[in-house]
Amino acid sequence: MRRSSKLLLTLSALLLLLVAGTLDMGARVRSTRKNLRSTEVPVAVLDTVDGLLPDSLMTVDPAAVTIKGFAKRASDSKESFFITNNTRHRMSAVRLLMRYTTMNGELLTQRSVTVPVSLKPGETKLVEVKSFDVQRLFYYYAGPQPRKQATPFKVSYRLTGYDVPVGN
Repeated sequence: MRRSSKLLLTLSALLLLLVAGTLDMGARVRSTRKNLRSTEVPVAVLDTVDGLLPDSLMTVDPAAVTIKGFAKRASDSKESFFITNNTRHRMSAVRLLMRYTTMNGELLTQRSVTVPVSLKPGETKLVEVKSFDVQRLFYYYAGPQPRKQATPFKVSYRLTGYDVPVGN
């Protein structure tokens, strides 16, 4: 009987430890390093694109991203361009306000695009986004002129945000 009471006492103690451990799971766990300093990203107030950019989107440094080499032929269903990260931080996504106009400046359309791209500081990558031109009636004016009837357009962009991943 002595052994069974010892076994019962041991099992009771283990059960008590398990219950106590389960109840303590909501307690705060400190997982950050001490004495970390935040680096402040410079923020510039942007001017609006003919009053079409809401004030809530006017807090991103426009120089944080550069876009070059835009391409869209009349037969393309996607638009491609090179995007460069000009910050000191890695980016995991870039949000742009893209504005499409005719050659004489008339607005065709405007849209917000999120480009899922992983960019290290100073890195440039070629990215593709679905084209605004679902009917394939337009081509980028600086690209080759198509054989079929199509309308040239210009595009401008405004950086509205980007994601900086936390952790590894």
